[in-house]
Amino acid sequence: MSKFPAGLFAEPDPDPDTLANLGPLAPLAGTWTGRKGGDTKPTEDGAEAQVFVETIDLQPIDPQTNGPQLLYGLRYHTHIVKPGEAETYHDQVGYWLWEPATGDLFYSLAIPRAQIAMATGRAAATDRSFTVTAARGSTTNGICSGPFLEENFRTDAVSMTVTVSSDGTWSYSETTILAIKGVPEPFRHTDENRLTRIAPPRPNPLMAAKGTKVP
Repeated sequence: MSKFPAGLFAEPDPDPDTLANLGPLAPLAGTWTGRKGGDTKPTEDGAEAQVFVETIDLQPIDPQTNGPQLLYGLRYHTHIVKPGEAETYHDQVGYWLWEPATGDLFYSLAIPRAQIAMATGRAAATDRSFTVTAARGSTTNGICSGPFLEENFRTDAVSMTVTVSSDGTWSYSETTILAIKGVPEPFRHTDENRLTRIAPPRPNPLMAAKGTKVP
């Protein structure tokens, strides 16, 4: 007798065209820039607002399966600098994933300050606004930080709302709740930007191998 439930390893036959199956994530595919991003960060003297310049590259990946679960998604790289500067201010990589069968959204991130997270939400295929959240301690939409950050700038929660506009741009508004050592009240670290597409997406590898062109 099998140790595992029937059907647990039965993989579906996915459509190879990821761009046609991204649902609410479809308008995000491509390369984008936003030159008027806004950031409110903590400093020794309190909150400080600043402007940043951002480039986000979101490219379709081949369909992914976990047994019967089928996911379509985008691999992304976010690079941020301060206006007029070349030095990296923020660098981030991860995936946006959507499960058509359930409407579940998954947003993973990794930043080179020893921190990772996965936020989750839900959206229908035609939704043009959606929210994902993560909370410290969760095993399904959690946050994990290195020892220094965990002790001194602990991230307790993250919430991000993405909104696609009729003019083809999209924007996000993100709030990160920090517990800063020696500060009695939680700090709301906010980021927001509006992105304009500067290059179309490339086909996912399987579609590229078939010689299909992106419209």
